[in-house]
Amino acid sequence: MFLIVKIGVSAILIAIITEIARKSPEMGGMIAALPLVSLLSLFWLSVQGESLQHLSQFAKGVLLGFPATAVLLLIVVLSLKASFPVIISVVFGICGWGGCLMLQKLSSVRYSGERRNILSNGIRSCLCCRTSSLRRLDGGMA
Repeated sequence: MFLIVKIGVSAILIAIITEIARKSPEMGGMIAALPLVSLLSLFWLSVQGESLQHLSQFAKGVLLGFPATAVLLLIVVLSLKASFPVIISVVFGICGWGGCLMLQKLSSVRYSGERRNILSNGIRSCLCCRTSSLRRLDGGMA
């Protein structure tokens, strides 16, 4: 029953936004750009009893997905301006979205590995500096 309520509320919101967009495309676009889906999802997860940690991870995921969504929308806008059909524009956008997410994932994996290397090299450097400093203080005995 709860699933039907969620679907109904979500469908009503989408219908309202679509009607606004028919009368004013810019206004409809601005309303559609609001994080309604994210906020609704956050609300429904909260109502269903998910932990604050879970909600925080969800919100972080939404935030991490924002750059890829911006790329998708930019590609769709440019494709439509170049007179590509809607379906082709959306497919191009989805491909750009997926590519952006893959780049984000690769860069985060690469960055986290580099961060560990930098951190461990930094610690080794500090230990080496400390050891050489101690040698100088002790007259080379350390």
